[in-house]
Amino acid sequence: MNQLFAVKPLHQLTGDADPHGGPRLARTLGPVQLISLGIGAIIGAGIFSTVGSAAAGGAHHLGAGPALVISFMLTALACGFAALCYAEFASMVPIAGSAYTYSYATLGELVAWIIGWDLIIEYAIGNVAVAISWSGYFQELLRGLGITWPVWLGIDYRTAYRALAEYQAAGGAGADLAPNIIRNAEAVLTAPHLGGVPILFNLPAFLSVMGITWVLVRGVRESAGFNTAMVVLKLVIIAFFLAVGVFYVKPDNWTPFAPNGFAGISSAAAIIFFAYIGFDAVSTAAEETKDPQRNMPIGMIGSLVICTVIYMAVAIVLTGLVPWTQLGTAEPLATAFSAQGMHWASGIISLGAVFATTSVLIVFQMGQPRIFFSMARDGLLPQWAAKVHPKYQTPHITTILTGVFVGLLAGFANIDEIVELTNIGTLFAFVLVAIGILVLRRTNPEAPRPFRTPLVPAVPLLAVGSCSYLMLELPRQTWERFFIWLAIGLVVYFAYGYRHSKLRQAR
Repeated sequence: MNQLFAVKPLHQLTGDADPHGGPRLARTLGPVQLISLGIGAIIGAGIFSTVGSAAAGGAHHLGAGPALVISFMLTALACGFAALCYAEFASMVPIAGSAYTYSYATLGELVAWIIGWDLIIEYAIGNVAVAISWSGYFQELLRGLGITWPVWLGIDYRTAYRALAEYQAAGGAGADLAPNIIRNAEAVLTAPHLGGVPILFNLPAFLSVMGITWVLVRGVRESAGFNTAMVVLKLVIIAFFLAVGVFYVKPDNWTPFAPNGFAGISSAAAIIFFAYIGFDAVSTAAEETKDPQRNMPIGMIGSLVICTVIYMAVAIVLTGLVPWTQLGTAEPLATAFSAQGMHWASGIISLGAVFATTSVLIVFQMGQPRIFFSMARDGLLPQWAAKVHPKYQTPHITTILTGVFVGLLAGFANIDEIVELTNIGTLFAFVLVAIGILVLRRTNPEAPRPFRTPLVPAVPLLAVGSCSYLMLELPRQTWERFFIWLAIGLVVYFAYGYRHSKLRQAR
């Protein structure tokens, strides 16, 4: 048990990133770039897609209605507590790995492995959902331009067959259904067949991930510059939504303010947590940050504050444009303008969503390989995962493997289950980081802390409590998938990581 929970000393963690040691990454990022990375990761598929379901409700959860703005505040509060804990760790241990590295320093190797395996859900699996959302808005944009994209090359099997069942139940051709239901059902009917099975594949989702992977292999500086351009563009689009939408707000749409009470508000908070995932992705770039002790806290907390203000403004305008019951679509912001007869504005919003999800793809695809990089450097994964490209100084092998995995899964997966699994995995990581702050304050109180989490133990305990509450609001099926995933991770650890751990070999 002592070996399983052996911690990696802070001096050894920071020594891994020593320029004179083993494989290392180039430090090129400043505070502005970090805040841009954070905004790029946070503002994406969540605000452009899941916000509609959070307001209107769904088959397994209540909607918040106009009280959606309160849901955003609750989720931001939980993320804020976690961000303060992340900031202390990132300033103390400015190397790649995020929550995996922090857990290794406080809770031991087994917990570090569990959280590293869990972070695959946040970054790789989460990016599957982002890629699917990107594909949906991209196809909507093409339709607005009068370009026809084959439906069977932009959909997954589950979505298509669910639509087909609804289409057939309504009587087939001529059925009074939403255009997207009819279009998705026809994907099965019009797709080419192979051995009697229709060929359905989300090609835009796959190609978008492959393009981002190529950019990331070339270098983090180039990736951060491209991301900054995408962030500026999507902020302009959101400003457009607010500036135009405010003139069409009908105050009557805000009544009743909380149609489903606090139950609807808290249920929506658990759903829109997906809109906040990303600020912690900044911490995975710690080893590539100049003056990380100062800049990492600025990047994480700054991006979280900016995005919360933007989200609250969007929630107020969105629920004022149309009745909250009409927002349960995959593209609620575009739906709100379409309801006003402003189809030209809907096209602009679709374009903005493409920009938004592109920047999220960049940051998440950048984060996952760096976690693999840290785990391999510790011996818990094969050493080829810790190799750095001789020219670009990026973890190119894990970047390519992550890209292929995410791209192929995005081509076949359904977005609903992916979002819920991503939320529970990320919340679990936040809980362990907050616990790690409590442990490290007791076991290593004299360690230099350029940034200190305020009001300890209150803030870490509030982070644990609020994130645990949001986890409990997720469906039972999500918990079952989460435990299955962790069980698979334990098998991998005891089959390889336990026997190859460099920390254990040194003991």
